[in-house]
Amino acid sequence: MLKRAAARLLGMSVAGFARAMTGVLPDWRGCLPEPRQRVYVANHTSHGDFVLIWTVLPHAIRRGTRPVAALDYWGGSGLRGFIGREVFNAVLVDRRAGQSGEDPIVAVVAAANSGASLIFFPEGTRNTTDQVLLPFKSGLFRLAQAQPRLEFVPVWIDNVARVMPKGEFLPVPLLCSVTFGAPILLGPDEDKAAFLARVREALLALRPTERER
Repeated sequence: MLKRAAARLLGMSVAGFARAMTGVLPDWRGCLPEPRQRVYVANHTSHGDFVLIWTVLPHAIRRGTRPVAALDYWGGSGLRGFIGREVFNAVLVDRRAGQSGEDPIVAVVAAANSGASLIFFPEGTRNTTDQVLLPFKSGLFRLAQAQPRLEFVPVWIDNVARVMPKGEFLPVPLLCSVTFGAPILLGPDEDKAAFLARVREALLALRPTERER
């Protein structure tokens, strides 16, 4: 009971802090924030990415949405681990699991099978390069295969990498945006390359132009 109350209070504080630092508002451009199971597929440039998406979701949707996050970063025993496990109820994925023969996507599929919506980063790691998007990993396609009726909603996060620059401890106040596109379903007999290319194109279509920033 005490742990749950602490997690709820900390979650409210994180959401409030994120709004104060970024002034973020959601732009539901391609769909409405409906209480249905979805996978929010986003670009990934900062550890604060899923926090920003989680923050702008309506409370009723937020409660049933779990970010897919790295076990080595969000699964520790300290405050960060408490936030990952108790506040966000993250699906923690061991990025080194493949080296031991384990399948890191199993936990993600299990979460989807339980009815949870997910926040998913198909690049697999933070993009700290000059590329707009890194190549997508196969996990997104495998999740679509396992749950072909799932809606995959592209989400473009803008400016959060400049709010939390790599190597910096304190965030820099700066306006951010989170834009939600139209849901995508895996097509009949659609192969991995075609599906990932379609999701990638949908994400890039949401990217703001310099004039819009």
